[in-house]
Amino acid sequence: MEQRVKEIQKKITEKNENSATEEEFLSILKWIVPGTNFRAAIDSALKVGKGALIVIDNGNAFGIFEGGFRINTNFTPQKLTELTKMDGAIILSKDLKKISYANVLLTPDSRIKTNETGTRHKAAERTAKQAGTLAVAISERRSDITIYYKDIRYPLIPTDELLRKTNEHLQLLEKQRDLFDNYMEKLLKMDLKNYFNLSQAIVVIQKGKLIQKIASDLKRYSIELGKEGTLLRIRLKEILSGIDKDTDFIIRDYAKLDLDQTKVIINALNYEEILDENVICQILGYENPNVNDSIPGWHILMKTSLSDSEIDSVIRKGETWKKIATSDEGFFSDVIGEEKSKTLKEDIRKMKMSFNA
Repeated sequence: MEQRVKEIQKKITEKNENSATEEEFLSILKWIVPGTNFRAAIDSALKVGKGALIVIDNGNAFGIFEGGFRINTNFTPQKLTELTKMDGAIILSKDLKKISYANVLLTPDSRIKTNETGTRHKAAERTAKQAGTLAVAISERRSDITIYYKDIRYPLIPTDELLRKTNEHLQLLEKQRDLFDNYMEKLLKMDLKNYFNLSQAIVVIQKGKLIQKIASDLKRYSIELGKEGTLLRIRLKEILSGIDKDTDFIIRDYAKLDLDQTKVIINALNYEEILDENVICQILGYENPNVNDSIPGWHILMKTSLSDSEIDSVIRKGETWKKIATSDEGFFSDVIGEEKSKTLKEDIRKMKMSFNA
């Protein structure tokens, strides 16, 4: 696990301007949703059984393009489909309104790493990385479409299969949300009683991050579905309500190492690593989950009527949840005022009664 953490840290350090954010990629994905001319064009090219390599010229590809024919004509799906019958890449304008060149040879830096095996897909991935642009590879042999944007590789899924996968993921997400709420309630009850339980906290973090990861896939699917993804986006918003905040506060309470770095490393884990209790345990800064410790109480205090800044002041003064919970009303009056101190003690009392803690 230590080696894996180092790999993630190295990857984060090496990120540059040609590394795409999730939001950036989702905005690019909207160009290719069903109903757009661009999607109609690449679907048509795949249907006629022709491979193709299409690149968006964003002005950063100087030196990558060689040869070809200047077309400079208005973009239509029919025109692009016809041009796929030629060898070489097709170059589109940045706004996708013009077909600029056809039969172009792409010569990206061969030192750029790629896991692709085919010549067309290697050229597409390297061009996308080097120029920080969108490249689309259509494979007649595999009958699939792969898009590359900066450092992201994304295979397009046929609409029927996409709808099936979306329904499966949504059902899984709903079940995971129910489990998250149950585990969260158990942890809150334990922490209200000052029972430090790292294993329970890890389970909550695992469920929270698993939900976020599944939701990330579903967000891409909802964008890729175009108008048909509207209801999915609404349902996703409902399911995800409070997940990010709750999970982050649990990490904040239980992480012994740098908070920001801990969150970044956990977010970079794959599904298998997220489900490994020992992996999460080590990232939080513990050798094993069977430890005795105390928490500041962020995830408990966030359920009171205090603001974030007031919670921060209370935790700075009290240091541990045990001290915060057992201190009298006057202990925090100098940092949040007498009235807020009374409100805090009443909120804590009600929570303990509500959870029978």
